[in-house]
Amino acid sequence: MSTLLLSHKACLDHVTPPGHPERPDRLRAVEEALSVERFQFLARDLAPEGDLDLVTLCHNEHYVTELRHIAPTSGQVYLDGDTSMSPGTWEAVMRGVGGAVAATEAVMNGEHRNAFVAVRPPGHHAEIGKPMGFCFFDNVAIAARHAQRKYGIKRAAIVDFDVHHGNGTQDIFWSDPTVMYCSTHQMPLFPGTGAKGERGDHDTIVNAPLASEDGGPEFRSAFENLILPRLAEFSPELLIISAGFDAHFRDPLASLNLRAEDYAWVTRKLMDLADKSAGGRVVSVLEGGYDLQGLKESVTAHVGALMGA
Repeated sequence: MSTLLLSHKACLDHVTPPGHPERPDRLRAVEEALSVERFQFLARDLAPEGDLDLVTLCHNEHYVTELRHIAPTSGQVYLDGDTSMSPGTWEAVMRGVGGAVAATEAVMNGEHRNAFVAVRPPGHHAEIGKPMGFCFFDNVAIAARHAQRKYGIKRAAIVDFDVHHGNGTQDIFWSDPTVMYCSTHQMPLFPGTGAKGERGDHDTIVNAPLASEDGGPEFRSAFENLILPRLAEFSPELLIISAGFDAHFRDPLASLNLRAEDYAWVTRKLMDLADKSAGGRVVSVLEGGYDLQGLKESVTAHVGALMGA
């Protein structure tokens, strides 16, 4: 079975202020990376718009209604120092939700072995009732909840290797024994969460913080010694990846030193684990990655691994 790529040009229409790192050029860089001949057999489809009923699986209704209400028809609306909305933001956000859900359905239905969802803005910082860190709705969390509701998944796992801790995903699943959240991230760094002692009400939160200037060896060790054993023990029926590529050594927002080959390595490790307990079902959703060259190299390695390269 093939790997599915879901994206949509509407995700380019979420415009951020000049100089903002989360810019439309990120998605153009991903598109360029995946346009070369080695990706000719990648199945491609448009990310549909998501359903607000699915968003409220993870976010409270008041927050969703308020965000829809303040989405501007012109200009820029600032929600905090990092996070703003333009006239194209709402559709971009809803394509992110729809893409993550459609990818999950394609994988759960057996149409595709795995999927990569190339959308922006990212989602893993969005808390139950609060946008932050460039994020509005938590795409991976919504996808996991949808898989549970529609397909009866009893154990889903979310693995986040973005350089910033996914406080939103942790917030949503803190008290949920049916979803395991695992994260490598630089610490201390925004948003300030993700200490190893943050384990959730049911010991299903697995944080493996890395120190500034750590690179591939420390990253691989965190997976081999902590995350992969905990995942194997949990035995998820679906594996969802928060695929942030800002731990790349070129990235301007942090100071970890991962290389493209580290992303290929971790992708293969997670696929091996999914083969054992989840029928190979892996859904990956783009999060961060703010150096365009680093993003291209990392996405090439990650999607190449998903395709079995």
